[in-house]
Amino acid sequence: MTLAKIQAKKSLGQNFLVDPGIAHRIVDSCRLAKDDIVLEIGPGQGALTGRLLETEAKVIAVEIDARCADLLAEQYHQPNFQLIRADILRLDVESLLFEADPSKTKRLRVVANLPYNISTPAIQHLLEKHNLISDMTLMLQKEVVERMVSGPGSKEYGSLSVFVQYFAEVRKLFDVSPQAFRPVPKVVSSVIRLSIREKPVADVGDQRLFFKVVRTAFAQRRKTLTNNLKSLIGDAAAATNVLNAVGIDPQRRAETLSIPEFASISCYLATHNKVV
Repeated sequence: MTLAKIQAKKSLGQNFLVDPGIAHRIVDSCRLAKDDIVLEIGPGQGALTGRLLETEAKVIAVEIDARCADLLAEQYHQPNFQLIRADILRLDVESLLFEADPSKTKRLRVVANLPYNISTPAIQHLLEKHNLISDMTLMLQKEVVERMVSGPGSKEYGSLSVFVQYFAEVRKLFDVSPQAFRPVPKVVSSVIRLSIREKPVADVGDQRLFFKVVRTAFAQRRKTLTNNLKSLIGDAAAATNVLNAVGIDPQRRAETLSIPEFASISCYLATHNKVV
């Protein structure tokens, strides 16, 4: 399609994809089937939308910008296309899926060039509904992708890494030059695939507590686990005792811990009622 000259809005974090080769590469990597249900977030001017529709999968495009939504409504009239004018962060994903598939046998396949300013909250919002999703193919800032794929011991490894990897197997596919977008961003982008796990990578007991432990442990990266966790457990002595009880050196830092090690802390706290 010929892209319309819609002025990108900084407030919406818009950088429109204009390189058809990248659009093809993203959609081809998904290997969509006719009976798939695709949730496209922030389709913008439709650079990915047209390619997705060519696969004959059902495409549900969620767009918050009225200008882009009007363009998409004018451009696409295929029976496998549905446009929803909404904010993805406020969208009821469960109702959306069940409306598209009353048999309740399908899971969504998410494809998106996510706006920079909502990328992390959008991913968190979707992963909270992980049981409704098969996989997510996302274009994000390269810096965010590096954080998501990094493991323990890396300087990029953090609470986002743990959150994403707890729910999904993560694989970076390829980088995308700033020249593929208009306006041209100041950063390189990357495409990533999140394949939702059948079950989380570790048994954490209380999931809310687990993520609270992770966020608290990473609160100040230069501090030890004891210093970071004392606010959650009560004091430094109590934090040290908990860490010793689960076989973790209290002087370690959060970026050295694996997901199962974080899980051992949260399970201990839950079973011993140690959270203040």
